[in-house]
Order: sequence, then C-alpha cells, then structure tokens
Amino acid sequence: MKLSPRDAAAFFAAPDPSRAGLLIYGQDAMRVALKRQDVIAALIGPEGEAEMRLERIAAADLRKDKALLADAIKASGFFPGQRVAFVADAGDGLADVISDALADWRDGDAFVVVTAGSLNARSKLRKVFEGHATAYAAAIYDDPPSRAEIEAALAKAGLRDIETEAMAAINGYARALDPGDFRQFLEKLAIYKYGDDAPLSVADIDACAPASIDAELDDLIHVVADADPSAIGPLLRRLEAQGVQPVGLCIAALRHFRTLHSAASDPGGPAKGLSRARPPVFGPRRDRMERQAKRWGVRKLEQALHLLIDTDLTLRSSSPAPAMPVMERTLVRLTRLAR
Repeated sequence: MKLSPRDAAAFFAAPDPSRAGLLIYGQDAMRVALKRQDVIAALIGPEGEAEMRLERIAAADLRKDKALLADAIKASGFFPGQRVAFVADAGDGLADVISDALADWRDGDAFVVVTAGSLNARSKLRKVFEGHATAYAAAIYDDPPSRAEIEAALAKAGLRDIETEAMAAINGYARALDPGDFRQFLEKLAIYKYGDDAPLSVADIDACAPASIDAELDDLIHVVADADPSAIGPLLRRLEAQGVQPVGLCIAALRHFRTLHSAASDPGGPAKGLSRARPPVFGPRRDRMERQAKRWGVRKLEQALHLLIDTDLTLRSSSPAPAMPVMERTLVRLTRLAR
C-alpha cells in the first residue's frame, strides 16, 4: 500500500505493529535515515536495541544469505515486546527475497523496515510493498519540512512556549539546514533553555545558531555594509584559509546587497521590506540590516550591485588578475562608496 505524505507522517509518529512492514525510500539518505530512526524508536522503544529486539541486516549480507530476513522475522526474542527486522540500503535486486519473506509474515512476527535510495515508479521493490495487503511504501522527498513536522520536532525537543519572531526564525532554519543539522539545532536549543521558563526568543536562537563558514561570511559582508574597511583584511584571510572561493564570496555579497536594495526600495520602508524577504530577516540582524539599508539608500545600493556584478564577471572570465585580491579590492571600494 502506498502512503501519501500526510498519511506517512502520521504513520512514522505512531506505526501500527499489526502491519507487516514499511519501505522508506528517497534520494536524500539523511532524511530517509531520520524517518527510519523515528519508526524503529516508536516500535521498540528506547531499550529495544539493548534488549536485542532489533535485527539489522545489510543488503550485501542478505544477497549472500537469502534466508537472513525470513529467519529474523520468525525468530523469538529473549525479552518480551515488539521486534523489528531492518534491511538497510536495499534495491530492486532484493525484491524477490523481501517479497518471499513478507508472504510468510504472520501476526506476532517482527515488523519489517526496509530503506532504499531513489526508486522510480517501475521499481520492483516498490511494487512489493505497494501491492502488499499489510505493508506500506513511503517516499521521502527533499521538500522543506511542513509546519506540522516542525511543530512535532519542537514538541519532541520540549520546546513549546515560543515567541512569534522566534518561530519564524526556526522556520527559516528548518528550510536552510539539513534535517540532521536541524534536529541537532533543536536539541541544542532544548538544552540551552533547560530550567528556563521564559518564552523562547530570537536572542536564544542566535545564541544557539549553528556556527559555520556561512556565519563568518555574514560577518565579513556586514563589515563591508557597515563601511568598516579595517576589519576586511583579517576576516578575508581567515575565510581564504578555510577554502572559501572568491566567486562564492561575491555571490554571498550580491545576495546581501540585493536584500538591502529590496528593503530600501520597499514602499513600507526597510523594516517592512526585510520582513518580506525570503527567507525573512529577524532579530538583531534585521535591526543591523535596516540601519544599513537606510545608510546606503537606493541609488548607492544600485551602484554597489553594478560593482559586484562586474566583479563576478571578472572572476568568472579568463582574466589573469589574481581572484582574491580582485575581490578584496571590490570590498574596499564598497566601504568607500558607503562612506
């Protein structure tokens, strides 16, 4: 039986142990792994693996010994409770083996969880689960998490009292971060707010925001937009040492100045324009960018965009000029333009 995305989310949260099994497949291995973890944890609980109620079977091992899955389904556990037989990274080559094992499944047998990569509509493995009376197939897409999924993740992390702006910032991180990184971010937030009854604020989120090269890129671009040329050199050397390429730096600067230009051009003012940006800008960062948009104005921001576009074309051309000095010169010229 094929599960729709909405039905799949409900089944992942509370899988029915009276069903024979579940196939989870998708292009993003991390997203598939996280959903598989949720399903298995819901079936066997936190102590299930320690009580040997989870049997892991690699696809390569199952290809060598086709009886592994059937034996795991029928095996009796030493501890009472639901059992799970998990087959990782399966493919169409194992469709017949898995089909035979599911055909012999009876009430009380282990629940079968199978994960796979991207499978097309003609996939034999998909047809095994979609055509089975008591088994399900669920596709995991690379779409951003829905509001319901975000709220469920927040509840699981114990985060319930959240300010409106903080919730909007969390939605932005949910779309910007990989699923695994987003889950770690929420866990970090939960630890940070442990014992604190105050509502979760933007300041709390900023304190726990993932540190990355992107954050240092933002620091450099903010320094340029704030017209502080003395800080450009040290930040640029640090980013260069971390492997940041001039073209990537130019693209990030273009993105920032386009946002400023859109905010400065908004009829409702820079603050309204920043709230309409995608993703929206919140908290101290919004205040800083609002000041930058007011300081630059539309005309100077257009000049800045022309300068950055010309630099981007130079960096992508066959010009013999060294790329990073070209980029550094542009950043310095931008600070002079702002002043």
